[in-house]
Amino acid sequence: MNITIIGAGNMGRGIGTRAAAGGHSVTFVDANPETAEKAAVDVRASARKGAKVSAASLDAELGDVVVLAVWYGTNIEIARQLGTKLAGKVVVDIANPLNSTYDGLATAPDSSSAEDLAKAVSAGAKVVKAFNTTFAGTLLAGQVAGQPLDVFIAGDDADAKAKVAQLATDGGLRAIDAGALHRSRQIEAMQLLHITLQGTLGTNWGSAVKILG
Repeated sequence: MNITIIGAGNMGRGIGTRAAAGGHSVTFVDANPETAEKAAVDVRASARKGAKVSAASLDAELGDVVVLAVWYGTNIEIARQLGTKLAGKVVVDIANPLNSTYDGLATAPDSSSAEDLAKAVSAGAKVVKAFNTTFAGTLLAGQVAGQPLDVFIAGDDADAKAKVAQLATDGGLRAIDAGALHRSRQIEAMQLLHITLQGTLGTNWGSAVKILG
């Protein structure tokens, strides 16, 4: 698959590393072109199976899967800016909608970042929630304590979820289908707890949410 990652920060690079390692071509887009180019250079070393890693502007053609590796609010702004360019695309929302004090969620109780995004994208775009429970450093490594990362996936379109699951699996991660898009509410709340526990656990953003059984 061809993957466009909008936002070349730490999370974008982490997801891009796993995608390229799984043999998928990655294009980075960022408000700062130099940041996008630097991300492409850094991730290129991880590419396997002929995958290409490059940088482009927001005006360029988008890939089959578009990952919005940006903050909550910015994801919605970008979706509106792209408009019909997102039609037919799988749009991955990774945002955790934290409030200004980072101790709660900014979304309404009956919504989520992913659901808010779904209301903003153009008709035909398929929003999938994924990668919000994985920290950037753990994505670079692909594992924690010898265990592959779990990627919780929520969405209303089965084919779209399957593409994101393939992206995760090819990159050495374990995809877990969490259900319909409204399950993003629980996934985002779970990560809020994970974030607030960093100080308690002293794990310095190196922990993972893992289902064992």
